[in-house]
Amino acid sequence: MNAVKDLLKSGKTVVGTGGPPNPDLAAILADSGFDFLLFDTQHSPIEIHQLIPAIQATNGKKAAPIVRVSDNRPDLICFALDAGARGIVVPMVNTREEAEAIVDSCRYYPKGSRSNSGPRGEWGETKDYRDYLDTANDGMLIAPMIETNQAIANIDEIASVDGVDVLLVGPSDLSIELEVPTLYESDTYQAGLDKIAEGCARHGVVPGMYFIPPGMDPNFFVEKGFKFFTQQWAPWASDGIQNALDGINR
Repeated sequence: MNAVKDLLKSGKTVVGTGGPPNPDLAAILADSGFDFLLFDTQHSPIEIHQLIPAIQATNGKKAAPIVRVSDNRPDLICFALDAGARGIVVPMVNTREEAEAIVDSCRYYPKGSRSNSGPRGEWGETKDYRDYLDTANDGMLIAPMIETNQAIANIDEIASVDGVDVLLVGPSDLSIELEVPTLYESDTYQAGLDKIAEGCARHGVVPGMYFIPPGMDPNFFVEKGFKFFTQQWAPWASDGIQNALDGINR
């Protein structure tokens, strides 16, 4: 019941955009063609409870709501899941144990230790409560972020954790760790990405980019295997509005 996971499993590229805290705008973007909306609570003054109306506004829409929590903490993950997130992104994941902790927090017993507060999220019709729990467990998208040299060194251990779907590169933080700050086209940076993509391929996990670096072609990353990323929606919206206006005789 998570179209994003289904698309990734079929080898498709999924594209999302930043999830706005405004519910009206979230509803528009969730029906605009994006596969997911990524709501950020790490580099943002917005807290998870403030996002509940916006996340709920995506119900019945194409795009799945995904939340980046600010830290690998069970309470923060629980808050995001209770708000209706169908995917969780956790920053600065460096070890297998840290990835296992994310999965444990995201899944109900017996696959994890997520606390139950009643049905949460849009998982469709289920035949009974156990079926709901299993559907939520299997449908949740789990994406640890790879942002450090330590994470690259442990890429196989992290990617092999059962339940991990995407290893999501934090582009700027990784570039700083690789000592090429924001030099995304450099050989050093690209070599780091290749190591991540190769590790993901060995374990059937999808590599992703939190965002496509400015000025770079998304297809460059798709060809490397990075099939999960966000794009800014505002420039596309502006272009669409301008094209529509240009078609009117004024």
